[in-house]
Amino acid sequence: MRIRLWYLLLLGTLLTSCIPTKDMIYLQNKSDGAAVSPVNPISLKPYRLQTNDIISINIKAIDQKLVAIFSPSSKADGNSGGESESSLYFNGFTVDDHGNIRIPILGEVNVLGFTLDEVRVKIEKELLETYFNKEADIFVNVKLAGIRYTTSGEVTSPGTKTLFTEKLNILEALANSGDVTITGDRKSVTVIRQFPYGTEMHDIDLTDIKAIQSPYYYIQPNDYIFVKPLKQKSWGTGKTGIESLTTIVTILSLATTTFLLLKN
Repeated sequence: MRIRLWYLLLLGTLLTSCIPTKDMIYLQNKSDGAAVSPVNPISLKPYRLQTNDIISINIKAIDQKLVAIFSPSSKADGNSGGESESSLYFNGFTVDDHGNIRIPILGEVNVLGFTLDEVRVKIEKELLETYFNKEADIFVNVKLAGIRYTTSGEVTSPGTKTLFTEKLNILEALANSGDVTITGDRKSVTVIRQFPYGTEMHDIDLTDIKAIQSPYYYIQPNDYIFVKPLKQKSWGTGKTGIESLTTIVTILSLATTTFLLLKN
């Protein structure tokens, strides 16, 4: 009877302490084979600038010397030379608390809530109306100075990172942080996002293919991603069957030794 009891206890511990494979696989179809609908268009809307964003503005013309003063980070030949994150921080245009950026000659330009394309059109219009004519062939290029985000919790390499891309999803962001550890809860990854009206928190299940329909699937600048730990980590019984079995055997050996010592 005791042997059966220990056997059941051992089997129950192994089943509850091990982390199932299905909890570690991303984007599973959990709808019994049903077709997955297309990505929700709301998640693909253009990003609108917020305070503390940094943008890169590159202005070109037939005679580049005429517009060099408008883009202090550009060389006279119009080649920005592959700027680093630090150079973009110092030479880029930061959106201040009032939603403005300061451009040489043009002065303060309000960009809060504008898309990058709307900022480009606004600057082009101001240059053509005030300083140049159409024959100057002005070309304005406006980009985010990378997507800056922070990861913490159960990720291999937590911290703040900047990726120079126009679009970044949460799986790519986590992969660039070394991916979620084996004890990370992929079913409830929290994204904290800043908005002009305040902060929002949203949990996303990365093991479900429906995650791609979430407006939080694509990362925005200054997002904070937190991966919670699974219960198995706090239990300390082991992440795999072998680890759990080793823990149980160790505990049983210690209990047996203690019992024999006390009996004698």
